[in-house]
Amino acid sequence: MASALLTAPFWLSGLFKLVDFKAAKAETQAMNLRQPALSAAAVILIQLIGSGLVISGRWVWIGAAVLAAFTLAASLVGHAFWNAPDGADRTHHLNAFLANLGLVGGLALAVVIAESSAL
Repeated sequence: MASALLTAPFWLSGLFKLVDFKAAKAETQAMNLRQPALSAAAVILIQLIGSGLVISGRWVWIGAAVLAAFTLAASLVGHAFWNAPDGADRTHHLNAFLANLGLVGGLALAVVIAESSAL
């Protein structure tokens, strides 16, 4: 249950993108990523497969590592608070960036717990 909650931002986002692929493609275009359809498909696969691995308890370290790397990369691209003007916009991006760091920490803990329970 905890792993499903931890990964909810990923699998929910992946499902929403899968259902509305046009919006997913537009999101990748807005981030100036090349080949928006391919980028959107890759994001969906990362989010769904990574979440599935963590939730299933099999190869948790692979799923968590992929999701953590994705989260860090997305944070650097999408929440570059250091480039935002002072004020509410900067605060929003800083808060989102820090929340994503917390998510990465939670994924690391999921690996530690999975590994210790496998002993």
